[in-house]
Amino acid sequence: MTSRLSAPRRQALFAQLAELFGDRISAADLTLQHHAQDEGYHRAGAPDFVAWPASTEEVSKAVALCAAARCPVVPWGAGTSLEGNGLASHGGLCLDLSRMTEVIGVEAQDLSATVQAGVRREQLNAELKGTGLYFPIDPGADATLGGMAATRASGTNAVKYGTMRGNVLSCTVVMADGSVVHTAQRAPKSSAGYDLTGLMVGSEGTLGVITELTVRLYPLPEAVVALVCPFASIDGAVQAVIAAIQLGLGAARIEFLDAPMMAALNLYAKTAHPEQPTLFVEFHGSPDAVPVQAARFEDFIGEFGGRVAEKAALPEDRSALWKARHNALYAARALRPGARAVITDVCVPISRLADCLLQTRADLDASSLTATIVGHVGDGNFHCLILVDPDDHAQVAEAEALHQAMARRAIGMNGTCTGEHGVGLGKRELLVEELGSAVPVMAAIKAALDPLGILNPGKILIAPGA
Repeated sequence: MTSRLSAPRRQALFAQLAELFGDRISAADLTLQHHAQDEGYHRAGAPDFVAWPASTEEVSKAVALCAAARCPVVPWGAGTSLEGNGLASHGGLCLDLSRMTEVIGVEAQDLSATVQAGVRREQLNAELKGTGLYFPIDPGADATLGGMAATRASGTNAVKYGTMRGNVLSCTVVMADGSVVHTAQRAPKSSAGYDLTGLMVGSEGTLGVITELTVRLYPLPEAVVALVCPFASIDGAVQAVIAAIQLGLGAARIEFLDAPMMAALNLYAKTAHPEQPTLFVEFHGSPDAVPVQAARFEDFIGEFGGRVAEKAALPEDRSALWKARHNALYAARALRPGARAVITDVCVPISRLADCLLQTRADLDASSLTATIVGHVGDGNFHCLILVDPDDHAQVAEAEALHQAMARRAIGMNGTCTGEHGVGLGKRELLVEELGSAVPVMAAIKAALDPLGILNPGKILIAPGA
């Protein structure tokens, strides 16, 4: 899409913003193009300029200037989003928050930390070394915490620790007129008024720009054991997951990779994993409890056609095992150098997971495209990585048709079209199919908080007349 700004308005606003940011604003083509592509396949145009604020005050002043000029404002974190969540589909100012990297405070006794939005999860955990605490939400990418909050991210540890929704205690948010709001105090719970924190977490920058947030911390587990478990079938692997949850084994991570994904990992990392449907499982807890939990899991998975192929308890060995899971996107892409991945993201009730996975794999096998499946199956969430040439419209259309069928299947199973990536550009129509009469309520909230429609326009909601 083209910019909302005419050339004279663009020049005048750039001059005003340059007074605020100095050399921390750019309209250079390479900079704009860098901020016009995330890890997904969506194409949406480039911003008119990019600025790197250092404080909430600077974000506030920039948004106020943009409001006066009717200029779109699009927050940007690490650029690891997958649904075009941070792409400037209407031009305007891209606020790159990646330099807002201060860990403002760690309250160890309260199990919380307050950070600027550009702090990345690995940076926070490095700062926490020596405290006995850590931040466990792990979406795979080393994303910014502000971006993770904006998309309500989760990842491999969600089965035990939940998602960003339950791990953000409060936010500092710049609203559409430039005013600053603190959504809550640091108390671990509150019944004071509307849940503005919950409203901002998952809003993808369409209701406000998150500049600071307070997150929950957790004690480091005393013992951890990771298992790699190949299965004879997808159904067997999923049934084992359901049994583990029903038995209350308390796994912290339960990740699924299908046979094509395991083959891709072997090619990419020169490993020799069995090329079968596989669970990566990890148990956290006390030195007495964890070995018992792992042994119980190992004992019963044989009933479902599974076995333990690898076991790791030492940190370096566990890191090596999990590196394979975190490399899944890059391993899949390596199957077709130069390709982009259409990455799907559905979540269904655990009782419907096997049906959804098997039907999805059948669709992929019947297509002409190369595709793999990975998933956080402990909470019913999985993804397809469908490889396409982004310039081949027929391939993109075929991949999108697979994506739409998968999402509608999940919705029909009382699930959701997005478990963790957000709606962004790619799932606005599906949101309407999923939530129906709730969507106009969302639109009313958007209109009330952003009457000029400048905050990340074109995301989540379909604009009237679009």
